[in-house]
Amino acid sequence: AAASRVFAFRDVRWAPDPMLEPSAAVRTPQPVPLVIDNGSFQTRAGWASADPAVPAEPLLRFRSLAARSRGARGGAGAETQVGNDLGSPEPLRWLLRSPFDRNVPVQLELQELLLDHVFQRLGVASQGCVDHPIVLTEAVCNPLYSRQMMSELLFECYQVPKVSYGVDSLYSFYHNRRQNWPCSGLVISSGYQCTHVLPVLEGRLDAKNCKRINLGGCQAAVYLQRLLQLKYPGHFAAITLSRMEEILHEHSYIAEDYIEELQKWQSPEYYENNMHKMQLPFSSKLLGSTLTSEEKQERRQQQLRRLQELNARRREEKLQLDQERLDRLLYVQELAEDGQMDQFHKALVELNMDSAEELQSYINKLSLSVEQTKQKILQSEVSIEVDVVDSKPETPDLDPLGSEQSLEDVESINEFEPLFAEEQPEVEKPVAAVQPVFNLAEYHQLFLGTERIRAPEIIFQPSLIGEDQAGIAETMQYVLERYPKEQQAVLVQNVFLTGGNTMYPGLKARVQKELLEMRPFQSSFQVHLASSPVLDAWYGARDWAVEYMTREEGWITRKDYEEKGGEYLKEHCASNVYVPIRLPKQAPRTAEALAPSRVTPSTGNPSEQP
Repeated sequence: AAASRVFAFRDVRWAPDPMLEPSAAVRTPQPVPLVIDNGSFQTRAGWASADPAVPAEPLLRFRSLAARSRGARGGAGAETQVGNDLGSPEPLRWLLRSPFDRNVPVQLELQELLLDHVFQRLGVASQGCVDHPIVLTEAVCNPLYSRQMMSELLFECYQVPKVSYGVDSLYSFYHNRRQNWPCSGLVISSGYQCTHVLPVLEGRLDAKNCKRINLGGCQAAVYLQRLLQLKYPGHFAAITLSRMEEILHEHSYIAEDYIEELQKWQSPEYYENNMHKMQLPFSSKLLGSTLTSEEKQERRQQQLRRLQELNARRREEKLQLDQERLDRLLYVQELAEDGQMDQFHKALVELNMDSAEELQSYINKLSLSVEQTKQKILQSEVSIEVDVVDSKPETPDLDPLGSEQSLEDVESINEFEPLFAEEQPEVEKPVAAVQPVFNLAEYHQLFLGTERIRAPEIIFQPSLIGEDQAGIAETMQYVLERYPKEQQAVLVQNVFLTGGNTMYPGLKARVQKELLEMRPFQSSFQVHLASSPVLDAWYGARDWAVEYMTREEGWITRKDYEEKGGEYLKEHCASNVYVPIRLPKQAPRTAEALAPSRVTPSTGNPSEQP
């Protein structure tokens, strides 16, 4: 049972997105809409068409990240990688950039890189423009400036014919509707950066009573990373954000009663039965040697051959240098024999010699050295390979006149000293493997106990990480109390959970428990979880695009953009509420204010005006 609770980190590398070839159905009889779920954690894109030849699922799913390298010194330009092309985020953690601040896109240069990646990989083949309508998700109560910049990017850069903006959680609510639309409900959306509580009345968002909590999966991963780095300081670098996200996705859960669950973890038996061990990668090589005597002797033979080859190469290099010096000295000696005494004396000065006798002495020494080196090279070529097992090997002939040996060579020679002993033992004792003093695999394990519930708990208790905010339960109660009792009863009949951060086991039961505590006695409520909390936003946007493809409702055309500005929004069932910019009216200027100022004749001072 203990072994079954040891889980290895998968450390999955992202596979680069393929270059897709769209089917003819996405362009005929007219270009179909392109649906992009522009999330702060992940971008999802695909086509919206009722034709069965077009896949009814997102064709691209990649992290909303980009990394731009600084470029090589050789003159190569900076290289930009987007999404799954990064392979793994950890080696590039300090180069990663996201277009989002919380859940609002603010870096439009990076947003353009993500859109380029989408259009390129989906095979949008139109020249100079994107001739498909775009359905794009945006944040709840998105700032007008962000929408204005996004519209400018789509209409001016990509020349799209029309675009529609909607809220991802409302698209998910639209996709999972269980009643006749329009219907009412309380949408709880928890994503990577934020958590929202959204009241929906008769199919429309009540934007005045929406509330946001600035906590999500990102803050939970950072909190879990800090907990484990404090618990295991020896594995500080191995506890990465990617691995913390894997723990949150696969090993964490929401406690129905947090205090009661902590009391359960105090029991040693409960701890042993529910604790998960995460195995970090490690090297299984032991510190001691486990080689047999035959393997050791074979390794020594290889090292002996390597030393002999090294010495032979050094002799050849030394022979070449000595031969070049000897040729130079002989050339100077020929100058004296030919009677060119001026050039001869000049050459002696360059060689730092005083007389012809000193020159002749150097020539004799170099000639002897060259001959000796040639003899040694010939002897090494015809020598028979020494058998280090049965006979006593000779010491490799190290060049007495050669250059100094490196410390590595000296250590390699010292390793042969047991071979040079006069007497060898008849029976060599077997080499015993050195056992480590502790279990190496267990040393590289992370024991997950209460960390499994502490990290996800921050969306209910932000004070755990020092945030002065209300949790989901308090925010729900605050939103409900802003309505009369009749509307409260309608909203709690359809409490809808969506978003990637709502996939923790036990979250639905926790929300039901919190509602039971805050609702009146014997009142009823229903809590529903999205069928696919991560992808339902894209599916809902696709459903809306297919249904409203031929209508004008919800679509912003290029004419609307040019006439009403980039911040303009056409509302629909899953959109934000459009609040136009209202500039304050200037007070009309009176005739006296419009009259030119006159200088008083008495003083002539311009400051003294009537």
